[in-house]
Amino acid sequence: MAVVTISRGSFTGGKRLAECLAERLGYRCIDRDVIVERGAVYGASQEKLRNALEKPPSFWDRFRHSKYIYLTLIQAALTEEVRAGKAVYHGNAGHLLLRGVSHVLRARIIAPVDLRARAIQDTLKVSRSEAFAYIARVDQDRAKWSQYLYGVNWGDPTLYDVVLNLESMDIRDACETIVAMAGQTCFQETPQSMAAMEDLAVASKVRANLVCSPSTADLELDVSAQGGTVAIQGKVRGAAQLNDVRTVAEKAAAGRTVDLDGLVQVPDL
Repeated sequence: MAVVTISRGSFTGGKRLAECLAERLGYRCIDRDVIVERGAVYGASQEKLRNALEKPPSFWDRFRHSKYIYLTLIQAALTEEVRAGKAVYHGNAGHLLLRGVSHVLRARIIAPVDLRARAIQDTLKVSRSEAFAYIARVDQDRAKWSQYLYGVNWGDPTLYDVVLNLESMDIRDACETIVAMAGQTCFQETPQSMAAMEDLAVASKVRANLVCSPSTADLELDVSAQGGTVAIQGKVRGAAQLNDVRTVAEKAAAGRTVDLDGLVQVPDL
């Protein structure tokens, strides 16, 4: 019942690997477009949600609060899609957005730059130099994205449970390796890991509802859930907005107690 996330550079075969895994494991295959469509249910623009997954920090520096909003919606969409398990997600940051859930198997695939360049030339019909420039640009943007948002190095192998190099193995070999890993005890659902996934899903849903409510949409709050409690931390403008946070959160908290002790009232944000 594991959830598999696949991190990959452009044109390393991530989509083909995800489809292979989904077929072999009997899991659903989820890509960025599925997440964007689900996130748009909250009323956000699909184009802006895609930008939140793709644009480097220089873009989001100009729209800092928009970045917070759209990434909040993306996390809520992703956790809702995978909370029932049996899912393979290939797309940006799955391994980061689902941190803390032990039955998430975090895979990364890499491939020699020459192999990637040839795939780009064949697909995009560009020159060899243009293909290398494309790889450098996209990889740099993704590295900046991870560092800016999460303070981590996108290529750090400790962020993943397995890193597979396609220099000497093909997609089928990589698929079989991950299938074998997904069957190991450490990646099976346990009561603790299922509770962690539910906590993450509830917290993400509460935060998404807060950014979509007109009375609380200007806030940037930390929301966490554990057991029967949802805890919210951050700053609000006075008692009226604090009560608005309570109203919105309690509606989305699935019957859990909402703890607002971490909220600080300030006259001006």
